[in-house]
Amino acid sequence: MTITLARSHPIYNMKDVENAQARARALKSTELDAFYENMLELGAERFVTTPSSTNALEPLYDDCPNFGEVLDDLKRYLGLAIAGGAGFNVMPVLLLGDPGVGKTHFGKRLAAVLGTEFEFISMNALSAGFVITGSSSTWKGAKCGKVAERLVRGKFANPVVLLDEVEKATGSTQSDPMAALYQLLEPETSRAFHDEFIDVDLDASQVFWVLTANSLDGIPEALLSRMAVYEVPSPTAEQSAVIAQRVYEGLLKELRLKDVDNELTDSVLGKLADVSPREMRKALLDGLGYAVAAGRSSLVPDDLRLKSENNKRRIGF
Repeated sequence: MTITLARSHPIYNMKDVENAQARARALKSTELDAFYENMLELGAERFVTTPSSTNALEPLYDDCPNFGEVLDDLKRYLGLAIAGGAGFNVMPVLLLGDPGVGKTHFGKRLAAVLGTEFEFISMNALSAGFVITGSSSTWKGAKCGKVAERLVRGKFANPVVLLDEVEKATGSTQSDPMAALYQLLEPETSRAFHDEFIDVDLDASQVFWVLTANSLDGIPEALLSRMAVYEVPSPTAEQSAVIAQRVYEGLLKELRLKDVDNELTDSVLGKLADVSPREMRKALLDGLGYAVAAGRSSLVPDDLRLKSENNKRRIGF
């Protein structure tokens, strides 16, 4: 049996927050004052979770069958953490692969098995680093970044933070979205992460970073050196069948369909062999609608109306 073990970890210094609140009150900044008050009410302690057994990762081998390489490494690292009684804190992971291989879904499922929270940040056409680092409190409409918000308002010091399509981030000389990553992806410097809005150092060293990219083009070498890079292949026909069956079973449970067959036929699975998981879900959802309307308890291939029959472009989760 696998359980999730949790220990407490401070992510900021309460005295620093009190001092920052005093400065905000002196400047008559009611928004900042309220934010600091919330930080003081929540306290500095957050949970750091670690599964009690490497078996916690086993469901991902079935759920994300084309991620075997990264899962094998994570399983070994988790074993080391359990053996030494330390936290499960590995170097940032970069998942490199075509759209549709399931990179974002993998990040969500990883957070679930680790018993922690998940934060998604799209880096596609991100024109400024404010989404990550926050904006100066002197600006109109200023607010903290997503990293700080997750750490302050969340319950965990080790959320899984997924930076999607990191190679597509753009920026200006004043605000480079990549700049903050040099600090955040380095264990030593991430212990004193400075969000521009909060103006109080936060300990982001426990964050589990997952980055995704379709290509290495546009990612600086100095940033790549901070990450473990994994090339994620498209699912094989056999793996696609496993994914399709998993999506189908999830839909049956979600829709509470008890009078519908639990297993997809080989002919239906064959039609879904080259379909991305996002289109797979919609195709199966629509297919169930056609099957139920026809009074059938199982799907047939004609129930699946696939976009990929006319457009072979694969899309992601």
